[in-house]
Formats: sequence, structure tokens, C-alpha cells
Amino acid sequence: MKIKQLSVFLENEPGTLLKPCRILADSGINILTLALADTKEFGILRIIVKDWQTAKKILEQNGCVVKETDVVAIEVEDRPGGLLNILQALEPKKINLEYMYAFAYKKGGKAVLVLRFDKPDEAIQILQTKGFNVVGDLEFFTE
Repeated sequence: MKIKQLSVFLENEPGTLLKPCRILADSGINILTLALADTKEFGILRIIVKDWQTAKKILEQNGCVVKETDVVAIEVEDRPGGLLNILQALEPKKINLEYMYAFAYKKGGKAVLVLRFDKPDEAIQILQTKGFNVVGDLEFFTE
């Protein structure tokens, strides 16, 4: 079960993060989780929202460069070694973890990680076989 993430490309200058945040807020779209990465020249705002199609359309209509990407959200035990267990499950198949960030959600002693893999379908199959809960759209966005 993959979910859609939007990547918004920004110039690395003061105030540029304000624009997409204002556009989404004014449109009533809540950012459920995000990550911000930068280089000297540009930044990438990675966001997950419930209605990604509408968010993408509105951002693009307002001059933002947006790319959609499939990511995987996985529940992980919130304890030492929780992430290690996920990585060890994937290592034998040589699946590359390109980046990840945490989702600000906690339930029953578990946290949620958002991960971008080079082979997401294979990663999902392996993780589910190993007993990890790969979070689907409906469950992930339950408030």
C-alpha cells in the first residue's frame, strides 16, 4: 500500500516556504506530515495531505513546481531497535532506502515512518511478510 507524497521545489531564500504553506492553508488543506531538505540553491518540501490531487492542482495553479511520489508508511515499535528491525528485513534483498522521515502520530506505543524506496512494491511485500504493518490510505488518514 503506497501513499502519495507531494514534493514542492523551493528556492533556498527567506520566505519561500511561506508561499506553499499559505496556499494550502487558504485552501483548507491540512499538512499531515512534512520534511524539508535543502541544498545551497534550492529546497524540497515533502508533504502528505489527504487530498493530494487537489493540493497539487492548487499549488501548480499558483506557480509552484510540484512532483508526486509514491512512499510507504510503516508502523514501527517506538523503542530502541524499531527502525533496525525494518532495515534488517530489507537488507537481504538490497532494497535502497532513498530517504525517510517520521509521521507525527503515535498510537499504542508505535510511531509511523514514511519511507521512499527504489523498489516500493518489493519493499511492501517483504515488510508485510515479516509482520510489519504497512499503513494504507484509510488507516493512515483516520483522525
